[in-house]
Order: sequence, then C-alpha cells, then structure tokens
Amino acid sequence: MKTKKTIVIHSGGLDSSLCLALAIKAFGKESVLSLSFSYHQRHSYELQQAKKIAQDWGVDHTILTIECLHHITDNALTNHGMAIEHVTNQAPNTLVLGRNGLMARLGAIHAESLGAHSLYMGVIEVEGSNSGYRDCSRAYMDLKQQILRLDLDDPTFEIRTPLVYLSKKQIMETAHQMSILEYLLKETISCYEGMPHKGCLKCPACVLRNEGLRQFLAENPHFHAPYH
Repeated sequence: MKTKKTIVIHSGGLDSSLCLALAIKAFGKESVLSLSFSYHQRHSYELQQAKKIAQDWGVDHTILTIECLHHITDNALTNHGMAIEHVTNQAPNTLVLGRNGLMARLGAIHAESLGAHSLYMGVIEVEGSNSGYRDCSRAYMDLKQQILRLDLDDPTFEIRTPLVYLSKKQIMETAHQMSILEYLLKETISCYEGMPHKGCLKCPACVLRNEGLRQFLAENPHFHAPYH
C-alpha cells in the first residue's frame, strides 16, 4: 500500500467517522487510511458501513482481524449469547478489556510501515464517565502515546483524539458545521445490536447517541434529520 500520513481507527460509528472526515480535512483523502478491526464483535454491519463510508469519501480502507479477543476475555460484544447489561456504578458488560489500547498499538505498527506519524481515535470521555469505559480518556491515550513513541522510536508520533472532550451534541454540531451530519446519521452504526438510525434504544451507545440528537434538534429545529 502507498505511504500515508495518518491512520484513522474506524469502527463505522458516528465518532470514528467524524474523525475520518477531520483527518481528510487535515491531510487529504489520499494520505489517510481507514483501519477497521474484526474481533468477533456482535455484528458485522458496522464493518460494512466503515467500508462504505471510506469508499464514499475516496479513502483506502483495511480490515485487520483480531479474533483471538473472544477467546481470552468474556463480554457482551464478543459473546453473542450474553445479554447486554449495564448495572449502575459498574462498567457495562459490553466493555472489551484492552480493546482501544490494542487497536492503538496495532494501528501504530501499521502506521509506521506506511510512513505515518499519527493515529486518530474517536474516543470521548463521556463514554468513560457515563458508560464506564476506562480506555476512552485522554489520560489513557497519553500513556499509550508515550509507550508507542518508545516502541516506534518516534518522539513525534501522536494519538489524535479530536472529540475526546465533546458531548454527543457537540459532536453532532461539529459534523453539522462540516455539512456531513445528515450523511453520518444515515450511514453510521452506533448500536451494539447492529440496528441502524435510532438503534435498539437500550444499549449505552444508543442512549448516548439518541440523547445527543435530541439535544441537537432542540437547538437546530430546521435541520433535516433522516430520522428523529
């Protein structure tokens, strides 16, 4: 594959797809790689959408397989027979232990082979505070970045997290300012059950996304949403 300037860890969801758009804006579509992971997740629809979005935007797309995750840790995203649950004051059982750190490491190794010196990840701290995901903070990514700089022997390597301090409503405002919100709402998959648009209405990802859209529409009543 030709050299790249950055890689975007791209799940096919709203946040990572917005990161892809921001990376394209910063580096140009030819210099960006959309990188997705197949890890025996609950549904494959998100991977199909990641590929479609990359194609629509003229970006190269690659899928790496890390199927071993479902053999070494148990959770509701990789154990398809486990019901999704979120007990108050506990991390939800959809937490895939070490997933973001592993994806960052693999993405960085691939970035080095392509001549890239940065990696985009669509983590947001509201996921950590509201949903109990410990690997979604900037502090976590700062530690991971420090380790990767040693691994790669590259003191300039960056993990870019442009959305990390934003709420879902603010993320939608950013997408709206870039004139891609309607497209992202239509094409991205956030639901853990793989259901489009409003999703299952129950999983943590759907609750955050739908509340963010509700807040955005309250302040932008003339926006044409593909659903609401």
